[in-house]
Amino acid sequence: MAPIVTGTALVLHDLGLAAGFGGSLFGRVALNPAAKVLPSEGQRGKISTAAWNEYNWINALSFGTAALTWFVGRTRVSGREISRSAHRWVIVKDVLMGTTIALGAANITAGRMLAAEAEKNPLPLYSGATPSARTPAKATALSRFVSVAGVVNLVAAAGMIVVTGILNTSAGKSHRWALMSRFFLP
Repeated sequence: MAPIVTGTALVLHDLGLAAGFGGSLFGRVALNPAAKVLPSEGQRGKISTAAWNEYNWINALSFGTAALTWFVGRTRVSGREISRSAHRWVIVKDVLMGTTIALGAANITAGRMLAAEAEKNPLPLYSGATPSARTPAKATALSRFVSVAGVVNLVAAAGMIVVTGILNTSAGKSHRWALMSRFFLP
């Protein structure tokens, strides 16, 4: 039973990271710039706000799943079971995970605030993420926050994927981990 449970948790964790990172990357490098093809700044704001607000629940579910599986696993494993360097990578991943969850929550909140602003009047945007000269001050500030926080979040998510690969490789090479994991994992 233990290999099925831990294997399922690892798959869910990796899928969560992939969906969260991939969707955010797509939005940043494809969706936002593509909004410029729409003829009016108001339409750009409308499509961008709608698309990101639709994806927010997927992002929350994806990163939430990754965080849940990570932190549940962390209650049982510190990385010391693998090696001293693996323990340091576990701490790095803790920080990256915390950053991603905090910024994700902040981005969702700011995105909802932007949507509330857009309900009053369509938000004029130069592109899907860049305010135009006609964008109201509050929406401009929110849009800039979401943009900067989104980049930091994307970097943190990429870092988590890299660290996950490092930890998985380290665990796969550790004879001590292979022996210990048979006894204390569920």
